[in-house]
Amino acid sequence: MYINGEWIKTEKHLEVKNPGTGEVYWKVGMVGKKETEDAIESAYTAFEPWSEETGLYRAKILEKIAVKIKERQEGLAKVITNEMGKPITLARTEVAKSADYFKWFAEEARRVYGDVIPTPAKNKRMTAIKQPVGVVAVITPWNFPLLMLARKVATALAAGCTVVVRPSSETPTIAIELFEIFEECGLPNGVANLIIGPASELSDVLLKNEKVKKITFTGSTAIGKELIKGSADTVKRLSLELGGNAPFIVFEDADLEKAVEGLAYLKFRQAGQVCVTANRVYIQDSIYEEFEKKFVEKVAELKVGLGIDEQSLVGPVINEKAITKIENLIEDAVEKGAETKYGGHRVTDGECAKGTFFSPTILSNVTEDMKVMKEEIFGPVAPIIRFNSEEEVIKRANNTNYGLTAYCYTKDLARIYRVSEKLEYGVVGINDSATSVIESPFGGMKESGLGREGGKHIDEFLETKFISIIP
Repeated sequence: MYINGEWIKTEKHLEVKNPGTGEVYWKVGMVGKKETEDAIESAYTAFEPWSEETGLYRAKILEKIAVKIKERQEGLAKVITNEMGKPITLARTEVAKSADYFKWFAEEARRVYGDVIPTPAKNKRMTAIKQPVGVVAVITPWNFPLLMLARKVATALAAGCTVVVRPSSETPTIAIELFEIFEECGLPNGVANLIIGPASELSDVLLKNEKVKKITFTGSTAIGKELIKGSADTVKRLSLELGGNAPFIVFEDADLEKAVEGLAYLKFRQAGQVCVTANRVYIQDSIYEEFEKKFVEKVAELKVGLGIDEQSLVGPVINEKAITKIENLIEDAVEKGAETKYGGHRVTDGECAKGTFFSPTILSNVTEDMKVMKEEIFGPVAPIIRFNSEEEVIKRANNTNYGLTAYCYTKDLARIYRVSEKLEYGVVGINDSATSVIESPFGGMKESGLGREGGKHIDEFLETKFISIIP
């Protein structure tokens, strides 16, 4: 743990396993309620001096952090790969993008503007200023263990907030690496604090403590709902990026080669363990067979293997529980009439023998009543569904409680505008399966979350204070 500028040793330890090899990669200490309270108090004490510093001062520290992350890119990438199995090429990209988030919000720290408001009375002067929310609890997932830390922590620190970070118990080591960088770059004591331990115990303290003013969380919708309930008594600010059930729509006038390539990368990179990945693939009737054939051929080229292998795109899923969920979804679909066009089984040969690997899977003849259409898969399974008309597919695509991302491939300009505006999702990619960039707002609609992060949305970590003066 890292609390108030000091590394804390504990007697309890957590084993971190590499899902690709099944071996214990690292052991880290765990804390409980007392240490969590200490971390909150540390952040609370550090808040006033940190928030009163200039944006320029904070920006210089964040810039140093960005530079240091890039200098250590290869080592950090290997930590990510060993912790959660992510292919090393994708891990390098994650590290580079994490550095870019610190760089971006270093710049945004200097651009927190207020307003001078026209007055209705001659003797009155009115302004609105922006001030940091306060202590922020940062709760991050295992699938992008460094990137989610970077986006949330960089934004909070740039705004003048202090943080208490609880990373996923599946991937705590990369958080320790990041906090070592914070220390090296001169981040003042107490501004950022790290706690690792059981989610239920630590999160409960963060929810109940009145000194925690905001929670930013990326994870499942079920946990997000619990955080909403738990934060009600203290009326905390919330930024929630929750589950997804993304439709991927291909119209008959689309460039099929680009659609196939976009879907293969989007669906199977990182073994489908991405909240923005395609979950329901809708293909127009007239091109269904052709698309399916091309897609099967493309997926057959994908390398399944250990994350450290430079050629691997599909690594392991996170654990045995994930394997069981994927198998149950496929079994339910097949029992209800779906056909397995590719994959559909666990990979247990060669270098994959000891890990939790699952073959990229394509399901055909899928219908809306199957579980694979209703639940977030979070695995390498692509269910393909036929559709006839634009009106029909939009209705079917929106028929979910989720609303994080949606994708559409078409060359029709009028359709591009119609479909993008009618899809009930926070992020829509048109002929684009790589929508997540630093410059853009990210977040979902409906049960996929609250608020936006990234881009210019530093306001999520700021309060607006109206000041009315009669001199």
